[in-house]
Amino acid sequence: MKLIEFSTRRRVTVTMFVTAAVIFGMVAFQRLAINLLPDITYPTLTVRTEYEGTAPSEMERLITEPVEGAVGVVTNVTRVSSISRPGVSEVAVEFAWGTDMDFASLDIREKLDRLQLPQGADKPVLLRFDPSLDPIMRLGLYGRESLVALRLLAEDQIKPEMESIEGVAAVRVNGGLEEEIHVSIDEPRLAALRIPLNHLVSRLGQENVNLTGGQLKDGEAEYLVRTLNEFRTVDEIQDIVIGERRGAVITLADVGQVTRGHKERQVITRINGQESVELAIYKEGDANTVTVARRIGKALEDFEKQTGELLGSARMEVVFNQSTFIEQSVAEVLNTAIMGGALAIIVLYLFLGNPKSTGIISLSIPISVVATFFLMFASDVSLNIMSLGG
Repeated sequence: MKLIEFSTRRRVTVTMFVTAAVIFGMVAFQRLAINLLPDITYPTLTVRTEYEGTAPSEMERLITEPVEGAVGVVTNVTRVSSISRPGVSEVAVEFAWGTDMDFASLDIREKLDRLQLPQGADKPVLLRFDPSLDPIMRLGLYGRESLVALRLLAEDQIKPEMESIEGVAAVRVNGGLEEEIHVSIDEPRLAALRIPLNHLVSRLGQENVNLTGGQLKDGEAEYLVRTLNEFRTVDEIQDIVIGERRGAVITLADVGQVTRGHKERQVITRINGQESVELAIYKEGDANTVTVARRIGKALEDFEKQTGELLGSARMEVVFNQSTFIEQSVAEVLNTAIMGGALAIIVLYLFLGNPKSTGIISLSIPISVVATFFLMFASDVSLNIMSLGG
């Protein structure tokens, strides 16, 4: 009763409070982060271990079982499951909800460090599933240029441009043909010259290095000395000396051939049936998906205007944009909330039959919702389908 009495006697004060709540709510609404889902950390970790050339049964006995025994004693573990495939062991560790996954990761790493695995097995890698770590945008680069040229364009030009955008954590390039230098050796000729293959490999490594040469002082000035000796052309690789026989110098060109090629492809990407290069863009952990996506879209427009000749006939196309789905989902929830409020007002009027009472109640519904936006902003709660649904 005191609240009702205060509201009726102090109308100006109540009006000021309501006005302030609406203003703060509207300002907070414009600054609220927009995401598809709230920040959810699944209490699951996966331990992945590779042991090349090992059959599934041996992987189970030599890798999977020891890892399961080591991680199964960690606190708050509810379930341990595993999959053993040729050369790969994956052990999934599920924890109880509410477990601090940072400390859980440290406990598992500590147990894995004490584990004795067979010689030749790779060090176990700890993987953590988080839906926020998925790329927020995927770009496709395609055209009449060669896949090698498209790959170089993506890695040397587009990737640095995208990674400089505020909120972008990393850009990964997939598909296309990644350039690689191939050295084909004439083994019979190499054996006839009595040059071991490992000696040739060693010579390639020795010639393709950049080394520091110490410091050089000249009065008060101090210079850093470097030895620059990396290969720049195929001819430089062919001209390296790998041995000497009867006073004659033997070069790599005498026993083999060096050509430009590409790495063996493991991923092929296509757009409308045409092979292309994909760029997957990842955002920073605390960055807003919609805001970052808008910045990327603006940067892409500027990049195409400024480097039209560089692209040539190549074209960039946004294959996947997570922000589009987020904006559509949030807009749908907002429309549903507005329709629900309108239906509630209609039902109230049908039951009360009094326009004045219905107007007072209908005015309190949007005011309370707008005021909630300020509380969401103060509590660092984003606009997502869960919070808007509430």
